[in-house]
Amino acid sequence: MTDLEKRLGYTFKDASLLRLALTHRSHSQPHNERLEFLGDSVLNLAVSGLLYRELDQFAEGDLSRVRSSLVRQQALHDIASSLQLNEQLLLGEGERKSGGLRRPSILADALEAVFGAVYLDGGYEAAQRVVESLYLPILQSVDAATLGKDAKTLLQEFLQGHGLPLPGYQVVATMGAAHSQVFEVECVVPKLSIVSLGSGASRRAAEQSAATKALTAAQDAVSVAPKKRRRSKKAGEPPQKRLEFTSGNE
Repeated sequence: MTDLEKRLGYTFKDASLLRLALTHRSHSQPHNERLEFLGDSVLNLAVSGLLYRELDQFAEGDLSRVRSSLVRQQALHDIASSLQLNEQLLLGEGERKSGGLRRPSILADALEAVFGAVYLDGGYEAAQRVVESLYLPILQSVDAATLGKDAKTLLQEFLQGHGLPLPGYQVVATMGAAHSQVFEVECVVPKLSIVSLGSGASRRAAEQSAATKALTAAQDAVSVAPKKRRRSKKAGEPPQKRLEFTSGNE
């Protein structure tokens, strides 16, 4: 476990706690589910404290949104992967053969169990240091103002911020059998002449896909537009300035 402890920045006094945290229920009893329950609470408190300190201009609702994004399964899976947690997991043979070492839910749960194990082994301050060492670089590398917001919300806020009308969404096609339909949705931003298509297993997923493409197009369109206006204005100014200058000298 030494390499994992180095990556965590914490050395266990009771190594059996770390082993328990990495033991899936498919492997043996006892397993890590009780530690996972404990680690979930430790994680939420530690991340809450980190956000309260680092994002001092954020209101309660925004702090909750960012925290939810940071502690969700995918975020935990990404951190667990960076720690190479899968190399240390103890899984039953069947779970291992079915790809359990790569399963996001198993890795996320094991990471929470590790946080719980650190808490039991070294107390809350030790667990807080481990959590913050893993999360602070993430928080510093992203735009917290947009973290956790879906594409439709980001597109709406972007357009409103530039005084533009809200987009429209329309289902343009539905394909497949009733139990496995694929929706195709069109997102239209008339003022910017943007029409984007997105697809997904539900109407909402297709709308999010279309909104993601529309947001990129809108950002590109708005960033180019001011440059064109400045060039046009500049081209029209010199004759007027020369006339005023000549008149003043006479």
